[in-house]
Amino acid sequence: MIFLLFFLHILILFFYYGYEKFFKKCKDVGLNGIVIPDLPYEEKEEISKVAKSYDVDIISLIAPTSKDRIRMIAKDATGFIYLVSSMGVTGVRSEIKTDLEEIIVEIRNVTDVPVAVGFGINTPKQAENISKIADGVIVGSAIIKIIEEYGNDSKDHLKDYVSRMKNATRF
Repeated sequence: MIFLLFFLHILILFFYYGYEKFFKKCKDVGLNGIVIPDLPYEEKEEISKVAKSYDVDIISLIAPTSKDRIRMIAKDATGFIYLVSSMGVTGVRSEIKTDLEEIIVEIRNVTDVPVAVGFGINTPKQAENISKIADGVIVGSAIIKIIEEYGNDSKDHLKDYVSRMKNATRF
């Protein structure tokens, strides 16, 4: 399973635009899930009720530091779960040291919602390894770097990169 995500820091947008109007627009344009990175689990309910009425999933994030909260977050998840591969700021990583398999087993104990791993994934080998234990691989910063480097000439470079990443997830 491949997931394409667009990250938006949209809490301010929600307040400005309004929950009802925002999620109606999401539904109208065919958006079926959003990630709100700065939304604490304990504050998710207010937004989730409105989102659900428009068939839009609020994607739950589980970080490596969420150990005591994994079951609670996973049990409530819809759409898919975004499992953060490692701590720190977003961007490419040379290696992922987190025991992702252990976290995924914990998640699977309470839900069958798909789990996609992201945050620092940038090589075909990383994508291959993660796809063996997760339902999806999320790549963002590496794609942005290609666009930054090649600008208007990014198309072929992106096509090649995405093709190599996709092929790495097939076995």
